[in-house]
Amino acid sequence: MQKTEKTNAMRLLEAKKIAVLSFYYDPSVTDGEQVALLLGEDPSAVFKTLVTVTDKGEHCVFCVPVCSSLNLKLAAKAAGVKSVSMLKQKDLEPLTGYVHGGCSPVGMKKHFRTFIDESARDKEKIFVSAGKKGVQMQLNPEDLARFTGARFMPLAEHGVTPE
Repeated sequence: MQKTEKTNAMRLLEAKKIAVLSFYYDPSVTDGEQVALLLGEDPSAVFKTLVTVTDKGEHCVFCVPVCSSLNLKLAAKAAGVKSVSMLKQKDLEPLTGYVHGGCSPVGMKKHFRTFIDESARDKEKIFVSAGKKGVQMQLNPEDLARFTGARFMPLAEHGVTPE
């Protein structure tokens, strides 16, 4: 399912000549593994964007496959802090401009340190939210990392039921 409607995240990437394919699906589907099924993709190639708060009050963004969970100890180690905790859902939109289920690592209100699970490096293309419920974008993980300033790090607990 492809349409031509573009989100701000897509426009930002395309302005930097980063190739992006957009995919649209029923926005009421918010479970990441169901999204992967609708896209006809392996869930390990579809990434969710999670926003956290460190013990120092800094916000960080982590992208992990929808078929896994963010390991908070690994996330803290990646960020070089003692601990991280998930941002409260009610704080997501005021902080990032994105709603739960439509949070993209691209185009947040402010730039936050971003980390992508190292498993993305094994893939030619991955999917992330395009910044709106029901819209995913496919792009090269190295392009995503360059655009967001992200680092690839071990972050995910694979084979664990997602949050």
